Amino acid sequence: MKKKFLLLGIGLVALTSCKTTSLQVANVQTQKNISINKEIQSDAEFVKIIEPYKQKLDKEMNQKISHTSVDLSKLGDNSNLGNLLADFTFDGADEWTQKNLQKNVDAALINIGGIRTSIGKGDILLKSVYEVMPFENEVIIVKMKGSDLQGLFNYYAKTQVNNPVSHLYIETINGKPVKSLINGKTVDPNQDYYIATSDYLALGGDNMSFFAKGESIPTGIKLRDLFIEYFKKNAEIVPNTDIRLNFIGKK
Repeated sequence: MKKKFLLLGIGLVALTSCKTTSLQVANVQTQKNISINKEIQSDAEFVKIIEPYKQKLDKEMNQKISHTSVDLSKLGDNSNLGNLLADFTFDGADEWTQKNLQKNVDAALINIGGIRTSIGKGDILLKSVYEVMPFENEVIIVKMKGSDLQGLFNYYAKTQVNNPVSHLYIETINGKPVKSLINGKTVDPNQDYYIATSDYLALGGDNMSFFAKGESIPTGIKLRDLFIEYFKKNAEIVPNTDIRLNFIGKK
């Protein structure tokens, strides 16, 4: 009998110890909100610590990497900055593809939304490229059958969007594709084509679902790094202003 009572007592103690204890707020104190604005005094000690790093960063970002005698604008269906960066994408991707795949890139396509601002005429600073391309997008090569590229041309015909291209010519009339060329030639439906783009677009960004029909090949190259490299290679920037997107009857 004593053993029964002993076991019962142990069980009650165990149940009691497992019971969740409710927490109660003992005291609430209202604190004054601190507004983050120009009136806040700088922490002199903190400023002293970061100043050498800031000076080093400013010196690096303000270095001249190229020059342009004209404003480089992202506006318009064939903007000179859009054409320039699409050409840089093509050239850099083609160099990588020849080395690693023993193939040539056939065309390049980037999105105008990824180009965040324009570049004024004069010296082009390193920070200018960071302002133009603040994202960490990677260059992707998409291998596609010619027959699947019709989705790309239909996309432009439907959206009439000014996403920059290189080595591509797309002509539409009243929203219908009438002429599509890669390197000045009509598309062979049985041929494999290598299209350079960003990882954002290759994954279907901007509703570019047509890339899903191809094989995406990562390069490990950041678009911004590629742009910086090619600006440095060209002491004077002379952008191409040829017509690549010809939307006749665009509303």
